[in-house]
Formats: sequence, structure tokens, C-alpha cells
Amino acid sequence: MFALFVQTLPFFALIGLGYWAGRSGFFTPEATQYLTKFVFYFALSAMLFRFAASLSLGAVFSWSFVAAYLTGCAVVYVLAALVALFRQRPFTEAAMEAQVAVIGNTGFLGVPMLVVLMGEAAAGPVLMVLALDLIVFSSLFTLIVTAARESRFSPDLVRILGMGLLRNPMIVAMGAGLVWSATGWPLPGPAESFLSMLGAAATPGALFAIGASLADKSAERLSVAVWLSVCKLVLHPAAVAVAALLVFDVDPFAASVMIAAAALPVAGNVYMLAKHYGVAAQRVSAAIFVSTVASIVTVPTVIAWVGG
Repeated sequence: MFALFVQTLPFFALIGLGYWAGRSGFFTPEATQYLTKFVFYFALSAMLFRFAASLSLGAVFSWSFVAAYLTGCAVVYVLAALVALFRQRPFTEAAMEAQVAVIGNTGFLGVPMLVVLMGEAAAGPVLMVLALDLIVFSSLFTLIVTAARESRFSPDLVRILGMGLLRNPMIVAMGAGLVWSATGWPLPGPAESFLSMLGAAATPGALFAIGASLADKSAERLSVAVWLSVCKLVLHPAAVAVAALLVFDVDPFAASVMIAAAALPVAGNVYMLAKHYGVAAQRVSAAIFVSTVASIVTVPTVIAWVGG
């Protein structure tokens, strides 16, 4: 356990460095925004394309994997929403708290860290988790909020959701990589070198950007933030573990990657959703901050458990 903690320490040290840079004013919010754009649209997309181009669809997609992950997520999603409704929060806020409870920082933290710690074979399962988070849950929240506010379902919403997914560079990069993989052609040497160089910037850039973005997050409303962090860091991986290992009989290694991915702290893009729709942004901000700090201990613990 201690050895794994030492292995994860550089990842969280980079987050801490970014936090210091943002908190001290050395890195302005505008600088953080542009660094995040570079990582999101270029470096991380290059990394995802390169990983996907080396995998077959079968190495990424499995019905039992999808069923197990979505089942585990659904249990925690419903629980978090019910607790919010019990606290007499509006339906849209309950949906946002449910989103916080199941959407981890898979793109910026999970992909680079889990591939390093668990090996290249972890790329397929972690890409599947990322795709499910982006396609299923981001769309689900948009549907819930729109339906709650307009009291009706607009057929045009499907087109909007589809265009939103097609504009997401992570979805496009993974899809394009799998299409290239299906051709059976190896990446040309110059393209491989280009993608390797650009993708190498994803890990330090993403981790630094996570830390810098935390600098303007506060830890107000701690009781709710702690509860949602427990959902994300403890209940979510536990529910996914039960579904993967006891219900759907997922391949053991793929299940271990899925569980580790479920243990990641709350994703920054949940805050972007909260700000965009004006739903509980302060609460989401606090949960991101608390879960990221707590994950310094919880993530190595979960990875050590699944590795054992």
C-alpha cells in the first residue's frame, strides 16, 4: 500500500503544484482556461487517439462491462438523488448531486494515471469508462434538466445532444482511433512520433490544470460536499465492484480498472455543467475540492485493493 501511495504521489504533487500556481496568482484564471483548452483539444485528444488506434473494438467494448458499470452507477445515482430529494432540494439539484456522485475525473486524471500504474492494457477499459461517462451521463443530465424546466420533451433536443457529442474532442479522438484500428494499418512513423510528442504533454498538463482550476474552488457547505465525496470515492467503486465481480462476471483485470476508475474524484466538467445550467455550482465546487484532496489517500487504497 505504501509503495503504491509513493507511485501516485507524483501525480498528486503535480495537482498540488498547479493549485499553488493558481492560488498564488502566478497562474491566472485565464491562463488556466487556455491550458485546459490545450490539454482538452490537443494533448489529451492525441493521447486518446493513439491509445484507441492500437486497440480493437473488442478490447474496448464488452456488453458485460457496460452493464456492470452502468448498474453500479445507477445504484449510486439514484441513492444520491433520493437523499437530495429527502433534504427537500429541487429535482434539478437532485440530478446534479447524482451527477457529482458518479462522474469521476477519468479524462484528465484517470487515463494518464491508471495506464501508468496498471499498464498499457488498462487503456481499453478506462476508455470505455470515459466514453460511458461522456455519452450516457452528460446526456442524461441535460435531458433531466431540460424536461424539468420546460415540462416537455423536445425532439430537437436529440439533435442538440448528438451535435454536442460530435463536438467533444475526446469522443471524436476515441472514435477516430478505433476507426483507424479497424483498417489494420499501423500508424505511419511521423504520425506516431507526432502523437507521442503531443500526447506526452497530456499527463503533466492535465494534472497541473486540475490543480490550477481548484484554486478558485471553495470548501463551503462541507456537510453536503463530504457526503457527495463519500458517494464518489467509496460508494461508487463499491457498487461497481459488486456489479462487476458478483453480478455480471466481468473479466477480472477489466473489472479492476473499472473499479479504480470509479474511485476517481469528481470531474471538473460537472462544475462546467452546473455553471452552464445554473444548478448548485457552489455545492459542486466544494465536492470537487473535497473529493480531490481526499483521493490522495482513497485512490491508492482502491488501486492497491484491486491490484491485490
